[in-house]
Amino acid sequence: MMLTGSIKEKVDFYINVVARQAPFFYKIHKKNGVLGHYQIIGMVRERNESLLLGDTLDHLSQFVDAIVVFDDASTDDSVEIAMNHPAVIEVIQSKFWRKENRIWEEASNRKKLLSRARKYNPQWLFYCDADERFEGDIKNFLRNECPAEVDSIRISLFDAYITENDQEPYTKGEKLYNFRAMFGPERRDIIMLWRNKPNVVFNQKDGREPQNISKNQITKFTCQHYGKSLSIQQWEETCDYYISHFPKYRDKWKARKGKAIHHKSDFGRKLYAWSEVMSKSTKIN
Repeated sequence: MMLTGSIKEKVDFYINVVARQAPFFYKIHKKNGVLGHYQIIGMVRERNESLLLGDTLDHLSQFVDAIVVFDDASTDDSVEIAMNHPAVIEVIQSKFWRKENRIWEEASNRKKLLSRARKYNPQWLFYCDADERFEGDIKNFLRNECPAEVDSIRISLFDAYITENDQEPYTKGEKLYNFRAMFGPERRDIIMLWRNKPNVVFNQKDGREPQNISKNQITKFTCQHYGKSLSIQQWEETCDYYISHFPKYRDKWKARKGKAIHHKSDFGRKLYAWSEVMSKSTKIN
């Protein structure tokens, strides 16, 4: 495994990511998954998401053949929800939640999730977060239409926002897809789908995307991201989480405290209905 960066970064990686892969740190809950039976496996990493996890798994199961869930030491009933869902074949339950080194801890979680999903030998892997909802005939495209030379697919993600006329909180049992009326035009094209090749890994701190992805990729499908818009309370909790655990983003999220209701996006641009947002999109990193 080749890693770039300083000696300190390499040491941090082995302490906070490689060492964290040991079985001691996790409890594996298996169901009746069959090796080699699934073409597309979805992967979800979550913590205390009982509010929306059932809908997340219902939604993701439209696009994949089976789901592996990483539970980051939840204190609610997220593990039970995941284990009881018919599409879930395995739940990786972290025994410990670490407040420190979250920038590395999330990389470690994704690495463990990928290694467990690979044991079922799928053709494709699909990583998403619990607060994301997708549009497009993803399963059919991967099975029947994707060109053989394409190794990965970027999905265009847009943030949903709470506005003056749309500020009721999300409640358990609701459909999250199309829950909010307005979205920012800022578009992140994120690698969420990739072929199951052994060189693809999660080795980068603060990295949503896997590493060692080839340049044979396309951008297709869209994603509604609700990380900023489930409720006013959730917005404030999100601000506090990034302020406390991610020094890189501390000042940005401090400035967002108390500003859950939006007239413009967090980047100062006009908000649009979902039907308009793709045509008005502005790509950002």
